[in-house]
Amino acid sequence: MKPIVAIVGRPNVGKSTLFNRLVGRRKAIVDDMPGVTRDRNYGEVDRFAVPFTLIDTGGFEPASEDRLLQQMREQSQLAMEEADVILFVMDARQGLIVADREVAEMLRKVDKPVFFVLNKVEGEKQEADLLEFYALGVDALYPISAEHNRGVDDLMDEVIASFPPMGEMEDDEDVTRIAVVGRPNVGKSSLVNRLLGFERVVANPVPGTTRDSVDTYFTCNKKRYLLIDTAGIRRKGRISLKVEKYSAVDALRSLDRADVALIVINAEDGVTEQDARIAGYACEAGRACILVVNKWDLLKKDNTTVGKFAELLRYEMKYLSYAPILFVSALTGQRTAKIIAMVEEVMAEYSKRITTSELNRVFTEVITSHHHPLYQGRRVKFYYVTQVGTKPPTFAVFTNCPEGIQESYERYLANRFREAFGFSGTPLRFLFRGREH
Repeated sequence: MKPIVAIVGRPNVGKSTLFNRLVGRRKAIVDDMPGVTRDRNYGEVDRFAVPFTLIDTGGFEPASEDRLLQQMREQSQLAMEEADVILFVMDARQGLIVADREVAEMLRKVDKPVFFVLNKVEGEKQEADLLEFYALGVDALYPISAEHNRGVDDLMDEVIASFPPMGEMEDDEDVTRIAVVGRPNVGKSSLVNRLLGFERVVANPVPGTTRDSVDTYFTCNKKRYLLIDTAGIRRKGRISLKVEKYSAVDALRSLDRADVALIVINAEDGVTEQDARIAGYACEAGRACILVVNKWDLLKKDNTTVGKFAELLRYEMKYLSYAPILFVSALTGQRTAKIIAMVEEVMAEYSKRITTSELNRVFTEVITSHHHPLYQGRRVKFYYVTQVGTKPPTFAVFTNCPEGIQESYERYLANRFREAFGFSGTPLRFLFRGREH
């Protein structure tokens, strides 16, 4: 496993700006509003000598009694427990304040490398005014400007030198990545917490509490997983705050790095237009999909309720007819134990490879039983098919007329391949190519 570096500190000292600088792209939400990064936010950093995982955290306010700030403090403490190295970021412009002293006192008790970082230092003249921070009783201070990349590379040279030997870390190539997506307040964070068995994600009754995507590694039945709890995706017209706009983008990016999407739907609301749109995002991203109907315990049911709801899902999400459906309750734990087993099933299909001979045996039967319509008066001929990829299963189909293949015929091929080979829970991709000479 890669080394883990956690960025901690009070709200609004520039932790997310440093996170984005190190990751090399705008992954964390950056805003002048204190407390905008509420949960831990993970990113993979590969632009330095040694790749590592970086954790951005909600601001650490030691003396605050506010419930949300208390939860943010708990998230920071969990991040420090997970990390191999800690970056404690302070605001050099504000100077040393009581809260910084309290956090520093706590960090002195941590048996890990801790780097005391003074952010927002724009020049040498400002560095001369930082002597008060030595009152923290530390040997070294690291003045930087995360916004302008001043001093960041020097800091990272020291951080990387403090990493544990690579031999102590396990390979994470075999990790199954699961994105939990859905509208705000459908119970995504509660579902994540239920799956993990502890309060890993801030679950708060206020819709939209989870703004950044939040990642957690865990092991189940000796298999390793990465669980990504995404911010709720709102309709564009409903996104009023600037940070909410970033959150929707972040959730979509989370799908890009997942293998399996758990599309969470609130049973009380039925299937909304936005549910269908989110499912479409997952389908377009080429992810294996499971439809998870949450809060099932809150519905009044009879022996037809499951069938009717499933029928409604299939009608509203025709393009996800291959996705299995689970009816669960994150609150009570009802059927949540089936989720990981279902993830394993769809991952097997998502990674499935069919031999070329078997593919062409079925393919010949398929194109013979239903010919493609003429294209501009020409007969469309198919020669052969071969699988060129997995995750999702991807097939190259060689034809005399790749530009003339109709979408309806592509759907026909996908349906017939599913009948022959399964592929439950996974989209299929077809690449139509001209015959090689």
